[in-house]
Amino acid sequence: MNDRDRLKALLVERSVRVGEFTLASGARSSYYVDARRTTMSAEGQALTGKVCWEALRASEWAFTHVGGLTMGADPVAYAIARESFVAGDPRDAFSVRKAPKGHGTGQQVEGGLPTDARCLVVEDSMTSGGSALKAVEVLRAYGCEIAGVLTLVDREEGGRERLTEAGLRLLAVYTGAELLEAAGGA
Repeated sequence: MNDRDRLKALLVERSVRVGEFTLASGARSSYYVDARRTTMSAEGQALTGKVCWEALRASEWAFTHVGGLTMGADPVAYAIARESFVAGDPRDAFSVRKAPKGHGTGQQVEGGLPTDARCLVVEDSMTSGGSALKAVEVLRAYGCEIAGVLTLVDREEGGRERLTEAGLRLLAVYTGAELLEAAGGA
């Protein structure tokens, strides 16, 4: 089994739930993908880094840093950053807080991100694209250029269209339908 297939199997095993759920977007759904249950596991971290890095190398997108809105984006970004180092082409990670810190320096962007960075924004699971768009808004205000958005799972429920309308391109590693089919729920 190759890395992409193993990561898909791990997502199905650990992260896909069938039932009635309310998503972060407010939408109702018959399934939920809690990708953190995979991306925060030891095996999931390794596989997420490898599979996402391979997809990014194939896309030939130019970016200097990788991150997104905390917390779903964090393990994905960190896995990609680690894999980029292993591959000899290091890209540092960053995190975008939902709101600026109320203490210390009051930062909203963490990780030493330079203001002229070319950022890849990541999400673990995308429905409406709202989290990615929030991160993009903060990063642009910070002075960064956006290379594009990568999501581990695209639920194909309007996120791609919203990103396209905002002038952003999306790279999806898996679709919700693909995971549901593998789970026997499609």
